[in-house]
Amino acid sequence: MTTMQSQEHVVILGGGLAGSLFALYLARRGARVDVYERRADPRKLGVTKGGRSINLGLSKRGITSLAEVGLRDEVLATAVAMEGRVIHDLDGAQHFQPYGKNRQEVLHSIDRNELNEILLDRAEEHPNVALHFEHRCVAIDHATREVSIEKPGGTIERLRADWFLGADGAFSKVREEMQRGLRANYSREFLEWGYKELTLPANADGSSQLKLNALHVWPRGHCLIVSHANRNGSHTLTLFLPFEGPDSFEHIHGRADIERLFRKFFPDLAPLLPDLCDEWERHPTGTLVTTKTAPWHLDDWLVLVGDACHAVYPFYGQGMNSAFEDCAALSRALAQHADRATAFREYERSRKPHTDTLAELSKANFVELRQKVASPLFLLRKRLDVFLNRLAPEGWLPLYTMIAHTTIPYGDALVRARKQDRVLLAVATTAAAIAVLGAALLVR
Repeated sequence: MTTMQSQEHVVILGGGLAGSLFALYLARRGARVDVYERRADPRKLGVTKGGRSINLGLSKRGITSLAEVGLRDEVLATAVAMEGRVIHDLDGAQHFQPYGKNRQEVLHSIDRNELNEILLDRAEEHPNVALHFEHRCVAIDHATREVSIEKPGGTIERLRADWFLGADGAFSKVREEMQRGLRANYSREFLEWGYKELTLPANADGSSQLKLNALHVWPRGHCLIVSHANRNGSHTLTLFLPFEGPDSFEHIHGRADIERLFRKFFPDLAPLLPDLCDEWERHPTGTLVTTKTAPWHLDDWLVLVGDACHAVYPFYGQGMNSAFEDCAALSRALAQHADRATAFREYERSRKPHTDTLAELSKANFVELRQKVASPLFLLRKRLDVFLNRLAPEGWLPLYTMIAHTTIPYGDALVRARKQDRVLLAVATTAAAIAVLGAALLVR
């Protein structure tokens, strides 16, 4: 039997958001933790936003996990509350759509790098945690249960531990090595769109050029811009654009093409971006990927969390939140099961169906963001959901509310939302029948 003993040695491969958070979970339980990250220490490099970061929307699930390691208040102090969406029409008109029925149902815009630095700082402060940067996983030996790490300078070190955690992202080397030779399932789907990060600067006095406490969306069908606010009054803009075809990344070859694209689709935004062309050239074009895999663990000595086992598109804002929820679920499973292999199996069993559902929801929300949010029918349904939620706060919960503002498992939330849809359809059908009957009687 393998149990969680004091000073049990755990090696975490990946020092991003999920890896550094789970280091804190383990350390608080008495484990000795070594975190190995292939990148240089971001705190020493002075990493800033831009490139491939995408600002994050922290919601109920992520906040709950942070609270369990005592970081809720510290993290929220660095975030900007977003009370709803502001939809920007092509003609410049703006429409505000609240996220929920009250000010407690909000999202929190946070810089990915700043959040990672907080988690790394708190992990490093813990006497049970050691951080190792520029150490890259290159191989895993199933027979000896050892992980080979390439250190700075190219030397190879073979690591042994009681068990290993893979938290090295969507293109996980740990997952690849763990599944080598196994009857494992793995799928990867790239979106035909990419993204580019841009910056909307603050005014000279530090105030925001847009409503600060909101997510701003420019839905254009063919393309999309989403804006997350920063505490300094600036906004991080993420432009989503097809890789190929008319008005796509493949046809942007210089300043004239960039300016033409923005005049055509974002005429109200273009005058507010003085560094648009320079940032376009400076920031790389990112790709978007969804991954699904099984199994998530190997016996009792290796297990995956976060994007390493379920990367999703960012359009529901749940990638980080679901990764943090993984950490909480794995910690609970280890506390509930003395046998570690059983704990790993229960963790995967309890999480995978719901992260698979999240992948489908995230794909569907991409269509909603770029096409439906400006639709009168979409707005009518959203208002109806909010109205019914106010009438029956426990009995009627909109799908978005369940995903963003509760910890109801994703799959359960979708099942409940579909039941509510059937109720609405039945009511609408009955109302229509009554109206037709009434009209017929009136005519007679």
